[in-house]
Amino acid sequence: MNKGWGLNFVMVKLVIGVLFLGLVFQLVASAVDVDRLNIWPMPQSVSYGHKALYMSKDFELRTEGSKYPDASGILKDGFSRLLYVINAPHVADGNISHFQQSLVLQGINVLISSANDELQYGTDESYKLSVASSGDPVYAHLEAQTVYGALHGLQTFSQVCHFNFTTRLIEVRQAPWDISDQPRFSYRGLLIDTARHYQPLPMIKKVVDSMSYAKLIHSLSPWRYLHIPNYGMELILFQKDIHWLMLLRSYLIFPLINFLLCNYAQRRGINVLAEIDVPGHAQSWGADYPTLWPSKDCQQPLDVSNEFTFQVIDGILSDFSKVFKFKFVHLGGDEVNTTGKIVSMRITRKLFSHIHKIDTLIFRLKKQGMNASQAYEYFVLRAQKIALSHGYECVNWEETFNNFGDKLNRKTVVHNWLGGGVAKRVVAAGLRCIVSNQDKWYLHYLDTSWSEFYSNEPLTNITNPKQQELVIGGEVCMWGETVDGSDIEQTIWPRAAAAAERLWTPYDKLAKDPRQVTGRLAHFRCLLNQRGVAAAPLAAPGRGAPPEPGSCYMQ
Repeated sequence: MNKGWGLNFVMVKLVIGVLFLGLVFQLVASAVDVDRLNIWPMPQSVSYGHKALYMSKDFELRTEGSKYPDASGILKDGFSRLLYVINAPHVADGNISHFQQSLVLQGINVLISSANDELQYGTDESYKLSVASSGDPVYAHLEAQTVYGALHGLQTFSQVCHFNFTTRLIEVRQAPWDISDQPRFSYRGLLIDTARHYQPLPMIKKVVDSMSYAKLIHSLSPWRYLHIPNYGMELILFQKDIHWLMLLRSYLIFPLINFLLCNYAQRRGINVLAEIDVPGHAQSWGADYPTLWPSKDCQQPLDVSNEFTFQVIDGILSDFSKVFKFKFVHLGGDEVNTTGKIVSMRITRKLFSHIHKIDTLIFRLKKQGMNASQAYEYFVLRAQKIALSHGYECVNWEETFNNFGDKLNRKTVVHNWLGGGVAKRVVAAGLRCIVSNQDKWYLHYLDTSWSEFYSNEPLTNITNPKQQELVIGGEVCMWGETVDGSDIEQTIWPRAAAAAERLWTPYDKLAKDPRQVTGRLAHFRCLLNQRGVAAAPLAAPGRGAPPEPGSCYMQ
């Protein structure tokens, strides 16, 4: 056979294959009900029509009347990302001159009321988005109190844009649009465990991008830095006089986090909240400093009798305060074994020497020693005091509340994970709470379906309005026992998106039966795939594969 003819034959087959796939995709796209509202999460208030506009190829950003100077380029970058996620999956090469100018959307005018771009807990995230059905010229209009509310509005706008396979243009369907929106909870979190398996920085960035698509988290993104076996980061502490200098291996990874990760997340409206889980889950600390262990044979929890332990915590939090600007820090406190009978006299003597450093007498030491529960309490409360001295407010896992809730600092946020009913007791005690009950919002439990994630209500059995305000939100947890860079995305999505709507959308707009939102969530999952996010099918368990050939919208 002639090699040139054979090559041409292969090329013909390839072209035919591409054309066939394009035809199939066009038929699938046309089969999707364009009149159905496909925005995720559902906005607070939305009205829409039945007309279509066509995006100009010179679609522009205007800021007429805005008080936000955008000196840091947060809005400009957000607009660039908007254009990318709309246009990148398609070749929009149609001829827009075939359509009346009154139907061509020329750009979006963004009006921001505040010049401040500080991102903190409680930052106003509200926005209003409107798109007329015609005009001369036609511009979409977006109003927000802060640039971060505007970023949410741009994400919503991206979801009303669709590629038309016939005209080969980007359309804004269902115009006119009028959307008013704000989150139900300020804390909408995703915990990433970077300790048990290494997660490369590019993958973490991809997860941050996907969180912004779902409005899952505007304020918080906790993940663990110091844990077991701590593949992702190693701390080395050196003593120089009385100062503690912190260096990190792998070419100074703290500056890398500071400039590449924290800044990357903040420009997408996401804060980074770091966790150092003490006194348990810290076995790796003793790899370089064995004196942090109670003994060689007992490598956790950290040695409460050793003053060096608290100097290390103080050094870490001092450096954290220069990098992680969010008001909260997570101090862990979970899964500490307090079944031991009596702590040695060595601990008694050393604890006694530090009692004067605590404003309130936490417990009374007796000459015969201290039991393990008292040592646990002492450790947590002293770590809290150190964190407070660096300007942080503390988040602790619920065991601290279950064991000595009345002793916790009143600014403590209790992180519920063991099961239901804890949040009700926490807010009744006047403390704030984050809900992450493991039976519903732990992503590494692959048999927990997306519908269970959707139905998990943070305010269950909490009827007092003032106590409801103390539930600041919820967090889905991606623990790393069985995930690394190869499977983290499909383990997170789309189940985390189900929780995202629970945390964003007003309670009265949430579906009482998750089956009512199956199609809309499937559409959002396909949108994630289109944007390069490896979100798993709805029909499969967590991290599952498509059950058979077929449309993305049907799986």
